[in-house]
Amino acid sequence: MTAKLKHIALVSDNYALQGKFYEAAFGMRSAADPRPERAVTVSDGYVGLNINPRKPGRPAGLDHFGLEVDELEPVLARLRKYPEVQVVGRPSTRPFAGLSTHDPAGNVFDLSQRDMANRASVYVEAEQPAARRISHIALRTLHAERLAEFYADVFALRPAQSGANFHLTDGRVTLVLIPWRITDYEGTGIVRPGPDHYGFEVESLAALKQRLAELGDNNPHLRVRELAGSEGEARLRLFERCCPLGSYRIADVDGVLLDVAERK
Repeated sequence: MTAKLKHIALVSDNYALQGKFYEAAFGMRSAADPRPERAVTVSDGYVGLNINPRKPGRPAGLDHFGLEVDELEPVLARLRKYPEVQVVGRPSTRPFAGLSTHDPAGNVFDLSQRDMANRASVYVEAEQPAARRISHIALRTLHAERLAEFYADVFALRPAQSGANFHLTDGRVTLVLIPWRITDYEGTGIVRPGPDHYGFEVESLAALKQRLAELGDNNPHLRVRELAGSEGEARLRLFERCCPLGSYRIADVDGVLLDVAERK
């Protein structure tokens, strides 16, 4: 069985603007979508990033991720070993998700089979991988070790690192499971357990920083958000302690945290 981390979803009050940011800053390709009012979908050539308009009752920010599998039935059989986990079907208008489910800690993720009929947009369009690519997605949880066992058991994601947190990979993208402690947030705003940030690997941090400066000068609506002030500095220290994959930490135009590394 081969499972791939192929989908990340954001919820945004500024979904169209956010999509332009990822196109301009990271060279992601926008999908040719006949219904642009539903969402913006961009891709790095491997991972599809859905930016969904925020509706009443939904919090903005990094919302969920998605896994593509060769066959759904063996995965669903393994999920049945976890009685607290439930699975629901998704509307056919979703370009990636055929099913949605969650892990034992309640983190939601989508499931898709490669030949599933609902697949559309960047998830079926052939394209070349971008020079700047999504490298990881990080969750904060009270049960990091148990979730590492869950994702390895159900999806055969391979352990890449353990210690203070747990890393599992599909060979290209890494799922980072970070223990959540309320005391970690001393000096900054407290964030509940759940999706925390996602990361990019780029060909040159200097080139990315120059591009981000150009974007802000050319269009103030595309200016990246720095983690500044006392709370921002506390958040940067938390990044440094808990996620070693990146070295340049910023937020996109809607406040989603990004962790960027230069390709080795």
